[in-house]
Amino acid sequence: MQIRISHSLDEVSAADWNRLNPDGNPFLRHEFLAALEHHDCVGQTFGWLPHHLLAFDDQRRLVGAVPLYLKTNSYGEFVFDWAWADASERAGMPWYPKAVAAVPYTPVTGRRLLIDPTLSDPEPVRRGLIEAAGVLAREQGLSSLHWLFPDASDTDSLEDAGFLLRMGCQYHWTQPGYRDFDDFLDSFSAHKRKKLKRERRRVIEAGIEHRIVHGHEADESDWRTLHRFYQSTFDKKWGTATLNLPFFRELGAAMGEQVVLIFAGIDGRPVAGALCFRSQGALYGRHWGCEADYHSLHFETCYYQGIDYCIREGLSLFEPGAQGEHKVSRGFLPTPTWSAHWIAQPRLREAIADFLSREQRAMRDYIHTLNAEHLPYKADRLPPAARHVRRID
Repeated sequence: MQIRISHSLDEVSAADWNRLNPDGNPFLRHEFLAALEHHDCVGQTFGWLPHHLLAFDDQRRLVGAVPLYLKTNSYGEFVFDWAWADASERAGMPWYPKAVAAVPYTPVTGRRLLIDPTLSDPEPVRRGLIEAAGVLAREQGLSSLHWLFPDASDTDSLEDAGFLLRMGCQYHWTQPGYRDFDDFLDSFSAHKRKKLKRERRRVIEAGIEHRIVHGHEADESDWRTLHRFYQSTFDKKWGTATLNLPFFRELGAAMGEQVVLIFAGIDGRPVAGALCFRSQGALYGRHWGCEADYHSLHFETCYYQGIDYCIREGLSLFEPGAQGEHKVSRGFLPTPTWSAHWIAQPRLREAIADFLSREQRAMRDYIHTLNAEHLPYKADRLPPAARHVRRID
C-alpha cells in the first residue's frame, strides 16, 4: 500500500473517490469537497489548506482516503478549541498550523477514514491512514491533529490508536415509521403538542407558504435568493460567509436530488429559505436566512418542514444543525457526537486529557437530564433512539 498527499481533489476521479462513500453521505462526495476547492471556499483565504490522504494498493487502485486540511485558524470546525489554542500560545507553543480531518463548515457525523467497501480486510488501510496522518503532523511540526465528527467505528479506531476523545452534543430527530406529521404529533404530551401546533398555525396565519426545490430543479433565481438569505444570516450575527453563489450553483448541478432547498414565501415572494442535504436515509439542515422576523418561521422552515419531508420520503434521521437546546421540546433527541485529538506537547496533552475527562462526565449528566426531564414524548411513544441515548454510559 502506498499513501500520498493530495492538495487538490481534482487529482482523483469522482468515481474512484465516491466508491469509498457507498452510503452516499452528501458531504463526503467528491462533488461537494471539490466544489469547495473550485470556488475558493477553502484554501489560503479561509485557512483550510487541502492535504488529503490517498491510499493505493499495488495495482494503483484507490482503496482509502481521508479528507484532511492544514488549518491556520479554528473557524468552521464546530469543535471549539480556542481555550486550548490560548493555553498553547501563552506557554510559548504556536497552536497554528494544525491538521484537521473533517468536512469544512459541516458539523455532521460521518466516516473520516474512507475505505474501499470491497476489501476483505480493511484494517491495514485504516491503520495506515491513521499512521500517515500522524506522520504528516510530526514531519510538519504541527501542534496537533484533530478528527472532527467521526462515526462510531472511526472513533473506536482512533481511541485504540491513542487519540484523546471529546464528547459533544447535538439534537437529532429520528422516526420509527410515522404515518404523517399528525402521527408524529400524537406521540407528544398534550401540552407540548398544543405548543407546536400553535407555532405552525402562526406561520399559516401570516400568509406564509412553503415550497421545496431540489438542486437539479432550482433555477438561477432560486440560487440567488438562497445565497442572499445565507449571506444575510452572517451579516446579522457574526462570522464570515465562506460559501459563495458559484459554489451553490455547482452543487445543484452536480448533486441534484441530494440538495434540498426549502423556501418560505408570501404571495409568491420568498421571505426566507433553508438549505439542506440528504443521503439515502437522512436529511441534514445546514443554512438558513430570512429577510424579516416572522413569528415561529425559523421553527417551521428549519425543523417542521424537514420533519414532514423525512416522513414523506421515508428518511429515518434528521440532523438540523449544531447546537440549539430549544430543539428538544420540538422532538429532537440529545445525541452524543465525538472528536479525537493528538497533541504534540506532552504537558499540554496531559492538561487537555484531564479537561476532557471532566467535560465528558458533565456532558453525560447533561444528556441524561434532558432525556429524563425534558423530552416532549409520551412515555409509551418514546422513539427507540431515545431509549438508546439513556444508556450511553
